Amino acid sequence: MERLCLECSAKLLGRVDKKFCDDACRNSYNNRNNKDTKNLIRNTNNWLRKNYRILEQLNPEQKTKVSRSKLIEKGFDFNYFTSIYTTKTGNVYYFVYDQGYLPLDGDYYALVKRE
Repeated sequence: MERLCLECSAKLLGRVDKKFCDDACRNSYNNRNNKDTKNLIRNTNNWLRKNYRILEQLNPEQKTKVSRSKLIEKGFDFNYFTSIYTTKTGNVYYFVYDQGYLPLDGDYYALVKRE
């Protein structure tokens, strides 16, 4: 039985478990098959990185208060965060890695940094 490269259909020589004729075909095949999931992960990581930079920039003293409009003006997206922490009193903090925010009354947010 003749074995063919999964990418370019060239005849394969060598090992019996070989699937590709060379590294270029292997990379092309894997990049094409993983494109959709890689884009989702890359876009999510880009949003998390952007949110993190915004929180870090607006919170140089490790604890501050900022308006919702200021966060939105900087491009912050409230849909992207890495964890949620609920205190014993019921306050819900949203974290992007170690930078967090707590929604306050009147469209304000308390920004904190987890130690």
